[in-house]
Amino acid sequence: MKPGMIIAIAAASAGLSGRALADTTVAAAKAFVAAATSKTIPYTGPTTGPKAVPGKFIVYVSTDQSNGGARGVAKGVAAAAKAIGWRFRLIDGKGTAAGQNAALSSAIALKPAGIVLGGVDAVQSAPFIEQADKAGIKVVGWNASPRPGPIASPGVIYNVTQNSLDVAKAAALYAIAKSDGHANVVIFTTSEYAIAMAKSAEMAKTIKQCAGCKVLAVENVPLGATATRMPQVTAALLSKFGKTWNYSLAINDLYYDYMAPGLSASGRKGDGPPYNVSAGDGSESAFQRIRSKQFQTATVAAPLELEGWQCVDELNRAFAGQPPATETDPVHLFTPDNIDQDGGKTNVFNPSNGYKAVFLKIWGKSA
Repeated sequence: MKPGMIIAIAAASAGLSGRALADTTVAAAKAFVAAATSKTIPYTGPTTGPKAVPGKFIVYVSTDQSNGGARGVAKGVAAAAKAIGWRFRLIDGKGTAAGQNAALSSAIALKPAGIVLGGVDAVQSAPFIEQADKAGIKVVGWNASPRPGPIASPGVIYNVTQNSLDVAKAAALYAIAKSDGHANVVIFTTSEYAIAMAKSAEMAKTIKQCAGCKVLAVENVPLGATATRMPQVTAALLSKFGKTWNYSLAINDLYYDYMAPGLSASGRKGDGPPYNVSAGDGSESAFQRIRSKQFQTATVAAPLELEGWQCVDELNRAFAGQPPATETDPVHLFTPDNIDQDGGKTNVFNPSNGYKAVFLKIWGKSA
């Protein structure tokens, strides 16, 4: 059952008392968590398509290679490019809008056949994407906007991503379920990216549908500033809310890389509140924290390497003059109870559903 359907079921309980509605929401949230942590992660992508178009050169423009999500997708794109027989290059935007636009400008100057936007916001970088489009460069995005699919303006052939609103709901539903409907939440986001703002708005909306839950604060911290800002922000939140703050929801695992020292210094235990939950991307450090029960309890991880292969497949379809495959990966939630499933032992969500063999078969390549 999809998260949106679960919330709809709870909200449809018209006429119930506030407490009864809260109970309904908690029950629905627990049902979702059970489904989202299951072992079955089916392959939902394409099984047919064009053979490999030879001799292409592609550039991956990363929003920030210190970000586990962008780094994980880069690994997938590099591996898929090698498998399909293309040249590959990576340019790091280093976590700032100016850096990402400079990286895009450098990528365009290299005159590649295609560019993959590794977390670069399509709206923020629209002039450069339009420049690439006019130059005949095919552009595919990863997390370039909140939803999967083509972006008409600027011209992005396909945005490979999970449905970000479902990912956000999943994180919020986990907090509702694990708190038995008593989550007092601080949400961490950044106004730099449309996808981040969409996620944080959806998390707040979902938490507010639980009668016994509360959004204490929404903190706007740029991803590139997490190392310097999060220790101070954490200390201020602890001072303001104390033990009332029992859950955190973040649009990315990166926020929790820099929270632990402040929480530890205040006497908080790694396996205690505030329980930190991320709505993406499933970084290596996040898996390590969840496994060791040290200041993170869950992540709605993206299958990053798989999505890198999807980006290459979408470029190949564009080079062959074919429409996109329009695939969307299911939401999957990792907690201490299932952290070793589907590649979690190696600190990455890499579904064991045979996706590489499927893409190689489509492209006419041997394993």
